[in-house]
Amino acid sequence: MTDFPQSIANMVNMLPKSDQKLAYELVKKLVLAWDPDYTKLTPQETAQLKAAEESGFVNEEDINWLEV
Repeated sequence: MTDFPQSIANMVNMLPKSDQKLAYELVKKLVLAWDPDYTKLTPQETAQLKAAEESGFVNEEDINWLEV
């Protein structure tokens, strides 16, 4: 986790439990508005996917399991 999200988490942790729940619901609403199906990749996930694809990764669907 980078410094910015960690800082936010630390601030939320200082709040009373009832306000922590409110902060959680707000963040949840923001995330769902940004990506309602949880299908977008973060920059870090994009980099990891690109590295995997360039590493010789073979998609399982490309393997003929009957001939293996």
